[in-house]
Amino acid sequence: MLAARLEPRSLAPSAGDITSTPTLSTRHLLGIAELKREDLLLVFRTALDMREKLLRPGHASDLLAERTIVNLFAESSTRTRSSFELAEQRLGANVLNFQAESSSFGKGETLLDTVRNIEAMHIDAIVIRHSVGGAPWFLAERCRPVFINAGDGRHEHPTQALLDCLTLYERWDGRFEGRRVVIVGDILHGRVALSNILALRLLGAEVAVCGPPTLIPRGIEDLGVRVFNRLEPALEFADAVNMLRIQRERQDRGLFPSTGEYAKYFGLNRRRMASMKKDLLVLHPGPINRGIELDAETADGPSSVILDQVENGVAVRMAVLALLLAPSAIAATHDRRGIEVPRTPAVA
Repeated sequence: MLAARLEPRSLAPSAGDITSTPTLSTRHLLGIAELKREDLLLVFRTALDMREKLLRPGHASDLLAERTIVNLFAESSTRTRSSFELAEQRLGANVLNFQAESSSFGKGETLLDTVRNIEAMHIDAIVIRHSVGGAPWFLAERCRPVFINAGDGRHEHPTQALLDCLTLYERWDGRFEGRRVVIVGDILHGRVALSNILALRLLGAEVAVCGPPTLIPRGIEDLGVRVFNRLEPALEFADAVNMLRIQRERQDRGLFPSTGEYAKYFGLNRRRMASMKKDLLVLHPGPINRGIELDAETADGPSSVILDQVENGVAVRMAVLALLLAPSAIAATHDRRGIEVPRTPAVA
């Protein structure tokens, strides 16, 4: 086991990681499926630089000072919305939060009509979270703003996968080849799982999933992943484990007998960690159901990189926003020494 909490390291990417054109290959961030490996590496490098320069207290940027971004969350998620909002504010953008429960959705207006009305206010980008899979693609085909998918139905959650992979990228010195990651939990309903599988495979890692058979979708092997129905062999396979949240709302559907039984067979705890013969990085997208997916000692222990994921979440979202909304500014200053991000002076 790791003797102490892993300390963040600054990376010096090899020449193979340097992209020839420091701009994303897509106009929107809709899903990992639409990205190239070079896109992921560019986001990582940009995020690491911004994390160093803009996440320290008193530091901010005016990179997006003339941009207006709407956070359109038709599905609740305090954690993701807060991370996006902080990223937007650190880059100097004008931010409008649009909540579904107090919006025109409740009055019968369609999603497209709502977005077209927002668009008419001359905004630049919409960060959208929606319970219907494919909603960001539907809107991106019909509306002018840049769209960033903050989670659509049971489909994708690309920025979560990017921050998860950035956390591993940093720990593994940018090398995924030969590394193995197992994703444990509700694979059937979890959009985090699909985005992580696509991103990790794109980066060269081996991927497996683990959970009760009722929570593993049929045909998932077609994505190039292994399937485990027991946690112990899955942990022996892995160098890192991503413990997905068990969504209690699924409990009414009888997909597993009880949360207690789930924790017994698929929860990661001190006993299972102590039996490991190798170091294992522990991730969780949050919020944690303590005592179900993870016990307190594992969630807070030396193998956990969960708080690193939270920090990297803001950095990744800053990078995505900057690369999509100010690509020329990023490209003009992007070289092997890093990105010189315009910023306001530190507050004394």
